[in-house]
Amino acid sequence: MCLFDLRDVHFAYAGRAPVLAGASFQLHEGERLAINGHNGAGKSTLLRLMVGLLRPTAGAIIAFDAPRQKEADFHEVRRRAGLVFQDPDDQLFCPTVAEDVAFGPLNLGQSRDEAMAQVDSVLSLLDLMYLRDRITHKLSGGEKRLVTLAAVLAMSPAVLLLDEPTNALDEENEARLVEILQSLPQAMVIVSHDPHFRRKLATRSLVLRGGVLGAAPEAAAQCTHAVTR
Repeated sequence: MCLFDLRDVHFAYAGRAPVLAGASFQLHEGERLAINGHNGAGKSTLLRLMVGLLRPTAGAIIAFDAPRQKEADFHEVRRRAGLVFQDPDDQLFCPTVAEDVAFGPLNLGQSRDEAMAQVDSVLSLLDLMYLRDRITHKLSGGEKRLVTLAAVLAMSPAVLLLDEPTNALDEENEARLVEILQSLPQAMVIVSHDPHFRRKLATRSLVLRGGVLGAAPEAAAQCTHAVTR
């Protein structure tokens, strides 16, 4: 099943040169797609377009078998595709970790008891129960990064969109993150500058250059890990 299909997507910020100039790709069930590119190439922009936080100036975004154009079209997309921002402070805003992780389930209509059960389940999965009642803004950068992943996973998304997920992680927590992501069933789009991280996770790799997506150098090494669809 094709989860996302981006076709000839163009985008430019007001008063600036185009960032995307015909970017196209598909994401299928079970894939972990890595995207690389230089700073400013448009990688974060691409993820934001996928969930409707930005709108393309041309081209089509098809998600979960439906074209997405208006704001209302993206409500379902944001329920089914979880974006983990590059900066955790853009995503965490509740007083405690438990409240941050519960925010999504509560907004999906779960009761308080259901949401808190989901909090405990996800924090246990990630081995983060020791952070449950901590004050969010007092966490380290690496701890915040892991909590943002927990907050997204609490909504049981079908797709994970990860923007530089190893930012602020030390070697130990990066290894934990790799182990966690390898164990998850969700399809993923992973934006990362780290070639070692990409090689550990990706089933397919693309590079964003000149506003378009093409095969990445490490793609050949990943052909033996291709997902059967």
